[in-house]
Amino acid sequence: MIKKFEDVTDFHGHICPGSAIGYKAAKIAAEKLNIGLSKDEEILAIVENDSCAVDSIQVVLSCTFGKGNLIFKDYGKGVYTIIDRKTNKSIRLSMKKSFNPMKLNPKFTELKEKERNQNITNEEKNLLQKLTSEICDYIINMPDEDIFSIEEVEIDIPEKANIYETLACDECGEMTSRHRIKDYDKKIYVSLVIKI
Repeated sequence: MIKKFEDVTDFHGHICPGSAIGYKAAKIAAEKLNIGLSKDEEILAIVENDSCAVDSIQVVLSCTFGKGNLIFKDYGKGVYTIIDRKTNKSIRLSMKKSFNPMKLNPKFTELKEKERNQNITNEEKNLLQKLTSEICDYIINMPDEDIFSIEEVEIDIPEKANIYETLACDECGEMTSRHRIKDYDKKIYVSLVIKI
């Protein structure tokens, strides 16, 4: 059973079009791949942005950084690739350029701008909350193909997450995962603090 959008909102902290887009992507993937929550790493999500949408992927598919089944590629793209390791099937959802949530309702766009500039009245805040809820409902119920290009893809499925030894950096003393440590002059350093 697919989790409800309300579960996403509880986790994310507020309702917004971004989380609705992610919910829609996760729901499409769950239905097309016939998957549910990932108990371990049997489901893998590769996300190409760090937007609100990713929280929806975490809630609906249970893909998380901690389990190692959420991979972030910092490309800034509205693209989500979901992989079922059991069947080796993958689906890639990429947001269409014809879809822009900020253009669904001009009043919403106007009020979001006022909110960003901290120039919004309480009455306008209430209207913005109502419009946000309506836009999210609209996004969730839109035809899938109006938001995303959806395709089954064949990709080299990444290995399952590694568990690395933890070592103390000789420079800062902080415990650091072995794969982020560099050896230099018979000492070990976090790669970010090496001074040559």
